[in-house]
Amino acid sequence: MRRKNFILILDFGSQYTQLIARRVREMKVFSQIVPYNISATEIDKLTPKGLILSGGPASVYEKSSPDLAKNIFKLGIPILGICYGMQIISELLGGKVKFATEREYGSTELFIDSHKDLFDSLPSNLTCWMSHGDQIKKLPQGFVTIAHTLNTPVAAIANRHKKIYGVQFHPEVEHTQRGNQILNNFVFKICGCFPRWTMDSFIDESIQKIKETVGNKNVICGLSGGVDSSVTAVLIHKAIKNQLKCIFIDNGLLRKDEPEQVKRTFRSQFRISLKYVNATKRFLDKLKGITDPEQKRKIIGHEFIKVFEKEAGGIKKVKFFAQGTLYPDVIESVSPTGAPSARIKSHHNVGGLPKDLKFQLIEPLRDLFKDEVRTLGKQLGIPDHILYRQPFPGPGLAIRIIGEATKDRLDVLRNADEIVMDEIKKANLYNSVWQSFAILLPIKTVGVMGDKRSYENVIAFRCVTSKDGMTADWVKLPPEVLEKISNRIINEVKGINRVVYDISSKPPATIEWE
Repeated sequence: MRRKNFILILDFGSQYTQLIARRVREMKVFSQIVPYNISATEIDKLTPKGLILSGGPASVYEKSSPDLAKNIFKLGIPILGICYGMQIISELLGGKVKFATEREYGSTELFIDSHKDLFDSLPSNLTCWMSHGDQIKKLPQGFVTIAHTLNTPVAAIANRHKKIYGVQFHPEVEHTQRGNQILNNFVFKICGCFPRWTMDSFIDESIQKIKETVGNKNVICGLSGGVDSSVTAVLIHKAIKNQLKCIFIDNGLLRKDEPEQVKRTFRSQFRISLKYVNATKRFLDKLKGITDPEQKRKIIGHEFIKVFEKEAGGIKKVKFFAQGTLYPDVIESVSPTGAPSARIKSHHNVGGLPKDLKFQLIEPLRDLFKDEVRTLGKQLGIPDHILYRQPFPGPGLAIRIIGEATKDRLDVLRNADEIVMDEIKKANLYNSVWQSFAILLPIKTVGVMGDKRSYENVIAFRCVTSKDGMTADWVKLPPEVLEKISNRIINEVKGINRVVYDISSKPPATIEWE
């Protein structure tokens, strides 16, 4: 059977599963994530050139641990198991995994015992990233140990006849030296893949798929002016031209002057059909008295659809609704693979849609990470001021106000947020950070303003670096930038007498506060 040039990743719930996918894609080989409990028959139909079994939080000897269809090993497809993935290979094929007396977490020195195939072109020892409390005590028949650490005698295994490999450490993380080389060896030397997946090929395939899906029907696109919806709109417009009907809903939750910027950019520059709808009052009425962040997201998502349905009523032959949903949106809302990972929060794009949605969804960016979307946008000719605009959540400022989102509180936050953005740009930091924004807190503190006691609101602001939104570090801003932001907000935004800076990383915190 001729196999397709891609790698299938079975997700056992590891926090690094998406990182594995990214690493493979960086090699210009497409990767797809599927549930750990996918059947061998389904895998065979997909015809991948290789399988990677991710890590996971469970132990293979626990009764409730995620299992794997044993006949997958009979497909003749090369397999690489990472951490839990290696242990499930060992357990299913007759080996034995037990609790380790000395667990390994963090950087560990790895000693390579065999430099063939998987460890080809690697030094005899390197630093790897471990995160496990179990060890292989007995190897399955036909397997040999190809690497070890001082505490883990079996740190990597191989059955070269069947092309099945396993590593106890995580080659996908940056902490593992030459980790990319290990994955590269598996993808190219062992699986026989070729580096053919590029944004040009993605564009061609997407355009063809959109044309086939849409036919002669029209598509409604929710345009916000952000990176995701902009790339979605331009990609679909490239495929079906005037069959795309964009609707921009001003929900009253946008940043300062954004509505005018969006109208100007897409009507004048891209010549895309755009209908502007001012629905501020409708959204704020629905959000009245609502403080729970999940309720806010659901309400905003539902109202968007209701408005779209109403506006679409005047457009003939509308069958499809386009969204700029990305991989991280899907991952954080609910495990897309059925893996045993916990939901963190729902996203407007994927969590707020009603079950009786009248349109068929088109989400051409659903399998892409943010940096891939920007690369795609560059290929489509979208200017940098849109492509490198910092991410902005679908529910807008509603989830940057902790508590009820009222008109007055939104105005306060808008003014404070504009100052944060202005000072970050003046410091030439805007393009080097992932996000920088203000949050309005639901507390008041005592202060002194004009020789009088004040009791006013608190603004927090956040500035983080990230590659794809999956992890993030807070930015060590220069003291003078912190000082300018604080002084300007307190002096220029009425109702604020205190400013604090968020120094939390993700994880354990999320980038947004809600």
